[in-house]
Amino acid sequence: MKLTAAASAALLLAGCASFSPDGGAGKVSELTKERTGQSVSLQRSEADVESASSRVAELLKQPLTAESAVEIALLNNRGLQASFSELGIAEAERVRAGRLANPTFSFGRLSGHGVTEIDRSVMFNFLGLLTLPVASQVAQRQLEQAQYQAAFDAVGVAAEARKAFFGAVAAQDLVGYYEQVKDAADASNDLARRMLQAGNFNKLTQMREQAFYADATANLARARHQAVAERERLVRALGLSGGQLAFKLPEHLPELPKAPVEPKDAEQTAIDKRLDVLMAKRSTEATAKSLGLTRSTRFINVLEVGYANKSQTGEGRQNGYEVELELPLFDFGSTRTARAEATYMQAVHRTAEVAVNARSEVRESYSAYRTAFDLARHYRDEVVPLRKRISEENLLRYNGMLSSVFELLADARDQVTTVTAAIEAQRDYWIAETNLQTALTGRSPSGGPALGAAKAAAAEPAGH
Repeated sequence: MKLTAAASAALLLAGCASFSPDGGAGKVSELTKERTGQSVSLQRSEADVESASSRVAELLKQPLTAESAVEIALLNNRGLQASFSELGIAEAERVRAGRLANPTFSFGRLSGHGVTEIDRSVMFNFLGLLTLPVASQVAQRQLEQAQYQAAFDAVGVAAEARKAFFGAVAAQDLVGYYEQVKDAADASNDLARRMLQAGNFNKLTQMREQAFYADATANLARARHQAVAERERLVRALGLSGGQLAFKLPEHLPELPKAPVEPKDAEQTAIDKRLDVLMAKRSTEATAKSLGLTRSTRFINVLEVGYANKSQTGEGRQNGYEVELELPLFDFGSTRTARAEATYMQAVHRTAEVAVNARSEVRESYSAYRTAFDLARHYRDEVVPLRKRISEENLLRYNGMLSSVFELLADARDQVTTVTAAIEAQRDYWIAETNLQTALTGRSPSGGPALGAAKAAAAEPAGH
């Protein structure tokens, strides 16, 4: 009676297995938006691609912001769209697991001495029917795993776009500053050379001004290359090409917030929200389900039942049934069970490792975030204003004929390190802020790969 009920339920389930309208992308978009503020879409047709391209073109008409850079990356990064194809593969596997295997038809004909014998049979995978509900659950969990992996990839693309944006803006800002420094060094070097020719300058002082000019020229060349490198990094993150490369960046980085973020229960948030942790948990759950399926089919892995008939010349047709059963004479299923158990324990230990690493990365990211904020604020509120006051005082002394123009230029040289460090500290803050948010709810900020789905612990049930 129980066997009949189970078979009936499996038949009903097999009839309901079908593809979802969005291909599983809705869950991915929800997970991504919760962590980045931007949704994603699976571009499966030319119309989808054209719609995304139109939106990208609209965003590129204005100077980029961190938010628009993320939106463009999620729309335009072809590598991300390629990874979304795994969703289609996982959903196809889910639908296949929820459907019965096709029946097998066999036909045989023997003739001789005026007698012809014909055998016919239709075989159905009965074991596959009984294990259909469990196999469907395993495939459903694997689809969920693929959805989390797609969201994991999307969060990584978004984080890279933000960090590349801040790096590109800072590098561009530094180029503008080093151009000003070089112009000042050029004027100082020219003045020193003319003063030396007039006999009002000694050779050593003139060479110092010349050395400053040479250093300024070299620094500007390095800064220009770094700006190109950072801009190309942003181009790759956003997936831009052709006419899209003429995008504009803001002149300066965003201002620091008034106060740093103080996340509550940061470690627990990471355990509850981080995609790599959730993926590891679901991988372990799917492996456990596969282990149960392996144990339930340990001794009987092939069981097929079907209708058969036989006809022979001059005799009536004979009808009956045929059962095909694998006999566990040499392999009692212990190898499959041992493999499944080992795979399950492997998944358990890897899940524990991911959880430990997530907690550690949150603590490290928060320390980096607070340090970066404190340093950027220190430069903004103390170091840069102090340097500005020193410059103003030197200017007053020069106007009062208490110092020379070269003392003003020497003060300008001293400011180079301070201004450069201030811009870099502001850039580092925004990158650290991105890393912290990523570590809290998304993935490892180091960009390491997620724990992949564990290999199926069970040999596929016959017909699945």
